[in-house]
Amino acid sequence: MTSGPAPGAGIRLTALRELWVHTGTSCNLSCPFCHEGSQPGDTRLGAPRFDNLRPLLDAAAAAGAARFAFTGGEPLIHKDIVRILRHALDLRPTLVLTNGTAPLIRRPHHLAQLCDLQHPLAFRVSIDHPEEARHDAGRGLRNFRKALQGLKLLADAGFAVGITRLATPGEDAAAIAARFRSLLRKQGLPETLPVVALPELGRPDAPMPVLPLVQGPVPTPAIAPACSVSRMLLQRGDTLVLSPCPFVDDRPELDLGPSLDVALATTITPRHARCSTCLGTGVDYAGAMP
Repeated sequence: MTSGPAPGAGIRLTALRELWVHTGTSCNLSCPFCHEGSQPGDTRLGAPRFDNLRPLLDAAAAAGAARFAFTGGEPLIHKDIVRILRHALDLRPTLVLTNGTAPLIRRPHHLAQLCDLQHPLAFRVSIDHPEEARHDAGRGLRNFRKALQGLKLLADAGFAVGITRLATPGEDAAAIAARFRSLLRKQGLPETLPVVALPELGRPDAPMPVLPLVQGPVPTPAIAPACSVSRMLLQRGDTLVLSPCPFVDDRPELDLGPSLDVALATTITPRHARCSTCLGTGVDYAGAMP
């Protein structure tokens, strides 16, 4: 492929690199920059039951999904998460995005059951900045130390781990990477752990302009548009539906319905406010994983 999609043009799924599973918008933290707007007790998106998720995970694996990825909210507060992950790992490599704090620290013995299964389980722990004060300004007091504790617990248990951080405009990415390496070294962790930088995507209540159609091709983004390689499974009310990607689930009018086959075959028109970021700089939400 020599050119990418123009904003407003249709984007087809080229390969199902991952099926994302949204575990609900409830979270133990309430971060002001959260692109899901998650907070304790939030029920805008529900927590899917294992019995409802299982056939869709099976269907996605049969359709060629390379891996599963779980996000929220905070996936580790889902009461059935260990059971769900165990089934996912019977099918494909799996990634969990977590804030690494209390829900993880309280249940390492449960997560240990997920080591050495048919496929590997990887975790990305959110540490927004290598400085404690900067991280805790958004995540809450002492959550920097908790996230590091959670990261180390997972690494010591034998899981593949990495960090998800929040990028800021104009930052010195090389300097931040060096400070993360220093932080990891001090924690007795490998300096080579992946650190995935995500742009700020805005709150769910941000306005959603319809992107204008641009005539002719535009250069291929360095990172493939999320809707060209993934779909998101989530629960609205009592119904499981599919969304074009992990970034537009705040807009139910963009849902693709309950059928995985239909969702995979649908051409996506990028018209969410976040689509311009995805088509421009790109958003590598999952990063590299086993």
